[in-house]
Amino acid sequence: MIRSTTIISVRHNNEVAMAGDGQITIGETKIKQGAKKIRKLYNDNILAGFAGSAADAITLYTKFENKLQEYRGNIQRASVELAKDWRTDRILRRLEALLIVTDKDHSYLISGNGDLIEPDEGILAIGSGGPYALAAAKALIRHTNLNAEEIALEALKIASTICIFTNENVTVETL
Repeated sequence: MIRSTTIISVRHNNEVAMAGDGQITIGETKIKQGAKKIRKLYNDNILAGFAGSAADAITLYTKFENKLQEYRGNIQRASVELAKDWRTDRILRRLEALLIVTDKDHSYLISGNGDLIEPDEGILAIGSGGPYALAAAKALIRHTNLNAEEIALEALKIASTICIFTNENVTVETL
């Protein structure tokens, strides 16, 4: 289990938002409170967020950006190729991170096990607070009139009250 952060991606009413907390921990110690773990990629048309080792995530961001360039922004093809490389490459296999990528039409969770998951309900969450944020976002979508950005923000705030590896210093990016 990645015990490093919480990232959530919400697709709702033709809007896409991704939120991530800013806490970085080493073991049981909080090292930083304001890290930004979400990036806009490929001419600001794609969002990517990570949970796990920061150095590993930077490697994955770079690999994913290269795949996006190679496949001209086709997020589906770039995600498939990254998952394939990550699973089969001896060095990449050792990376300890999870990645969520999304554009206006697709959202994917990518892992080093070769997982490439597109959610049924438009919500993905990773990291130690991921299950809490996921549950909160599902409830908010069903029982409120909030937009995708507000849902992502509130879900992460709820997760931060439960998960000690997640803080309330939230960054939200939208497409």
